[in-house]
Formats: sequence, C-alpha cells, structure tokens
Amino acid sequence: MPLFLELEVAYIAIGIFILVVTAIVTLYSDLPKGAFIKGMLGVGTLLTVMILAHYYITTARMDGVKEIFNEGETIICENKMQRTISRSVLISKKLQWRLDGDLFKSENHIRDFHTSRCIEFDGIVPK
Repeated sequence: MPLFLELEVAYIAIGIFILVVTAIVTLYSDLPKGAFIKGMLGVGTLLTVMILAHYYITTARMDGVKEIFNEGETIICENKMQRTISRSVLISKKLQWRLDGDLFKSENHIRDFHTSRCIEFDGIVPK
C-alpha cells in the first residue's frame, strides 16, 4: 500500500479538491434534493476508477522497465534535476546502475531514479 500512496498522492489530493468543489456546487439551494448524493457518488466513482487505472498502468510499466533492465537492456529515465544539461539519463547494468527496489542507483550519479519515471530506450534520444 505505501507504493500506492507514493505514486498516487498528488492525484488523490486533486481528487479531494474536486470532491469539495462538487459538494459545494451540489449543495446549492436551487438544485433538486438528491443532487448532492448523486453528484458525490458519480464524481467519486469516476475519480476512483481513474486513480486506480493510473496506478495499474504505472505499476505495469514499472514491472516492464525492471524486466528490461534485468535482461541487460538500456532504459531511459526523466531527469528533472538538470533540465539545461540533460533532460534524460540512460540507465543500464553496463553503465554501472543497479536496481534497489523501485529505484535505480549508481555510485557515478548524484541522484537515484524511480522506475515510474523510466521507459524502454529505443535508440532515439528525445529532444
């Protein structure tokens, strides 16, 4: 469950904000009496489905990235730390990276990279 919160906490916060706005709007006096319940259930269900779908898609991609890395292939990870120098980092066992849980770590690099921010490297470097 901690992985779920780690990956989805921002989306959960956005969802709570949307639910608060929904509650305020549906409690407006000109709306029918069942608007609050219907609105909260509808919006809550939609948000729950979307957050769970995002979690499933992200964890499936993470498993694929780990598998590719363990097979000795190269992956590419988003580098938010140094936007001006390099927007991405190539990671492979050949480049002395190791997988520690969900993090890629290297003695030759300042920071670690989470597998959720990585994809398979197809040989084409993004601009």
